[in-house]
Amino acid sequence: MVFSSLFFLYAFLPASLLVYLLCPTQRSRNVSLLLFSLLFYAWGEPRYVLLLALMSLFDWFFALRISRCRKKRRRKQLLFAACAVNLGLIGYFKYAGLFCSLFGSVPEAVASIALPIGISFYTFQLLTYVVDVYRGEAQAQESYWNVLLYASLFHQCIAGPIVRYQTVADELFGYRSPWESLPSGVQRFSVGLAKKVILANAMGKLCDSILLTDTALADTSRFAANLATLSQLPVLALWTGVIAYSLQIYLDFSAYSDMAIGMGRMLGLHYLENFNYPYISRSVTEFWRRWHISLSSFFRDYVYIPLGGSRCGKLRNLFNLLVVWALTGLWHGASWNFVLWGLYFFVFLMLEKLGLKKLLDQLPVVSNLYTLLVVALGWVLFRNSNLTLCMAVLKGLFGLNGNSFTGFASTLLLKNNLYILLLAAIASTPLLRRLAELLEGICSRKLWRIVSTAIVPIALLLLSTMGLVGNSYNPFIYFQF
Repeated sequence: MVFSSLFFLYAFLPASLLVYLLCPTQRSRNVSLLLFSLLFYAWGEPRYVLLLALMSLFDWFFALRISRCRKKRRRKQLLFAACAVNLGLIGYFKYAGLFCSLFGSVPEAVASIALPIGISFYTFQLLTYVVDVYRGEAQAQESYWNVLLYASLFHQCIAGPIVRYQTVADELFGYRSPWESLPSGVQRFSVGLAKKVILANAMGKLCDSILLTDTALADTSRFAANLATLSQLPVLALWTGVIAYSLQIYLDFSAYSDMAIGMGRMLGLHYLENFNYPYISRSVTEFWRRWHISLSSFFRDYVYIPLGGSRCGKLRNLFNLLVVWALTGLWHGASWNFVLWGLYFFVFLMLEKLGLKKLLDQLPVVSNLYTLLVVALGWVLFRNSNLTLCMAVLKGLFGLNGNSFTGFASTLLLKNNLYILLLAAIASTPLLRRLAELLEGICSRKLWRIVSTAIVPIALLLLSTMGLVGNSYNPFIYFQF
């Protein structure tokens, strides 16, 4: 079940909200939230609900033992055991095939292992809970059901953002009034829904029509035909496809974060922001402070800083960055292109740390264009698991395949999609938010409240519904992670 589906919008979400709001106590509300969360997860992965429940059980147990233990060495042993269980399970389900490929062919039993939806997100959440209890930054939860609720919240269990226990614990297990933030939650959800259905899906269709669908790219029997197709595409067509994918992946993922944050607010929960207009960045360093903030901060606080961060010598600092970005690539998928994608960004971050960023700070427009170019080329590597096909696209972007600059079909395709491309690009900047702030200053408080919490959400919901009716194209890129 995805957020941008008619069943979720008109059946599951209203039912979960109605039951939640009708419950008389906070305890009963949390029970209803847990039941709906488990039902949501079981809708797509019924057999892996048990995995989620068992991982929550392990971490509930280890966190309690750590909190009650006074011996430092024993606490470390318990922390290591908890990390081993969590990383061992995600390693088995996600990376067993990649590991076996290092030693030859992948056994059929390993190749057939299905990846549980959302395992990367809820595993990291549970890890932050145990580590924060070990550090004394969070209090161990006495109730297993509360830990399971924290790990399985259907708003963000599948696609993030990664919510730390200490961020949400007081609101989740203490008193909260959903009525106060319900209007702003509906507003935020509707914006994310429209961003996904109207813009991200349009960008996805455009990208697939040029750079081929994921299904076509994964079909090894069509490799020669795919290589010939990508190699012959004009430069203009390839850049149109790459720009469309760059916009799709941002709009798609940030839309799901918007919807998750919105649904949290509907219940009085305030999740932290996960995106901050990354495409306006002036360096790769800044880009990664604005993109998938919950993942970046996880690696910063739980890997980079414990390794020594920037408090050590230059060589050790670069090694720490190398570890973080190799792991960042691996987190996104069990394929070598993701590892190379992570290392690709490590190179630019290293160059910026060694002095390039000082130069970029003096060249505002150039720095923006540099960042957009580096990120866009990185998305080519991210999208193509086959490195030969990836290189064909990268070479073609600069006419190195002997391909023409343009053609009738590519020019017509760009003209037909120019307005939606521009709208998607504008939606990736703070321009619309600033326009809303300007209108808020002009309108009276009462009028603006009616417009922002009633008229706009209803209009966006209707537009999104029209976009979903009869449309079978509704993918979500980050479900695979």
